[in-house]
Amino acid sequence: MKSFHERSVPLKCSSKTAIDSSPSPGSGSESGPSDSKFSKSSAWSNFFASAFSIFDTYSESSACEKKGSLAKNNEWTAAVKRAVSGGSMRRIHERVLGPSKIGISSSTSDIWLLGVCYKISQEESSGDVDATNGVAAFKQDFSSRILMTYRKGFDAIGDTKITSDVGWGCMLRSSQMLVAQALLFHRLGRSWRKPLQKPFDQAYIEILHQFGDSEASSFSIHNLVQAGKIYGLAAGSWVGPYAMCRSWASLARCKREENDFEHQLLPMAVYVVSGDEDGERGGAPVVCIEDASRHCFEFSRCQADWTPILLLVPLVLGLDKVNPRYIPSLQATFTFPQCLGILGGKPGASTYIVGVQEENVFYLDPHDVQLVVNLSRDNLNANTSSYHCDIIRHIPLDSIDPSLAIGFFCRDKDDFEDFCFRSSKLSDESNGAPLFTVAQTPRFFKPISQGDTLADTGEVREDDSFSVVPMGDMDGSTHEDDWQLL
Repeated sequence: MKSFHERSVPLKCSSKTAIDSSPSPGSGSESGPSDSKFSKSSAWSNFFASAFSIFDTYSESSACEKKGSLAKNNEWTAAVKRAVSGGSMRRIHERVLGPSKIGISSSTSDIWLLGVCYKISQEESSGDVDATNGVAAFKQDFSSRILMTYRKGFDAIGDTKITSDVGWGCMLRSSQMLVAQALLFHRLGRSWRKPLQKPFDQAYIEILHQFGDSEASSFSIHNLVQAGKIYGLAAGSWVGPYAMCRSWASLARCKREENDFEHQLLPMAVYVVSGDEDGERGGAPVVCIEDASRHCFEFSRCQADWTPILLLVPLVLGLDKVNPRYIPSLQATFTFPQCLGILGGKPGASTYIVGVQEENVFYLDPHDVQLVVNLSRDNLNANTSSYHCDIIRHIPLDSIDPSLAIGFFCRDKDDFEDFCFRSSKLSDESNGAPLFTVAQTPRFFKPISQGDTLADTGEVREDDSFSVVPMGDMDGSTHEDDWQLL
């Protein structure tokens, strides 16, 4: 396999996105052909979900229940609570799903983090990482990304008695991180870094407030579960990337109806990119320019031709591991200025992937368990340390689950056109294995090549695809969360 920089897609830092050694302005191995490994991981994950739900959904026993049985349940509940508070969840997860590596490798290759390039010199990779240089700038950027993790002790979700998402909420938390970055980019810009001193920016605190763990917070896990019921979301159950993307589109519609255009809590259209007009099947997903325009027009309530837009692209890129043909294109998406990263990880254990260096990807992990925190939107001196992470974790890109979703944020029409140009170029250079294509109209999905304007269309191209493979829940049951296998 060619090295990262020898592939067909140009991945060197441009003048606009490169971060060199000058001070910054702001502050497993392969999955292998193992159905058994997938089943083992899923079974263990399901076990943990069940175990942790015991003390979250525990209801009072009937009067006729024996005292001995109640005592045993209480002992088990206490043991599970000790495991959570003692950090055992992290060790258990790594034992079952494989450990990640900490820090930055000794490679001198460029690091791409959500569209920004950090140049790593030979001196920096040898250990001088505390100086003001590319590594330090990368660390500052990474630690400024918003982290969402398992929480315990929040108000019960809906009509359930579930007060924690430990063991089942990692995909929801990963998606919250991606959407939170979109809000950060929209309101504070890509160059924003978390300040070292208080008071914090009002916009930053307001964003965190919207992701609090209560029904009062617009983008809470409570409201996500409610909005995603028609796509199979339920408190206590794991969910896949496709259903997660659709749930965000549903939640965005609900919130849009509650406020006028000027006061939208999610001030952007949400477009789930799919393979055909029905939204679930049809080969490589197609970014349809007319559909994007329609989403913006509807979001603005017919007041604007174009608005900021969040694109979510759910994919399945293989059977039990990512097909190597897609690795170069996945790496290249992190060079897009519009990049919001990837919802992905291991089977039953989602993470939020934010950066890439050669064959490794950097990610934020939602599997740490923290007590609930609901910030007031006016508290500019709040403790926000639980929403950030200084520990840099990375795993091989080819070891992630092939079921994933990619996010992009385009702040205006020019930004969207730049995204379409880059996407068409990436598709043309994918050697017949595009992640997604770009088309002008929705009916025939005629791909646009990099040389065409947005108003032009090319010939229909046959997809190199296989049959639809339904994805199962951790308990092995099949559900509606399926895509076309690319």
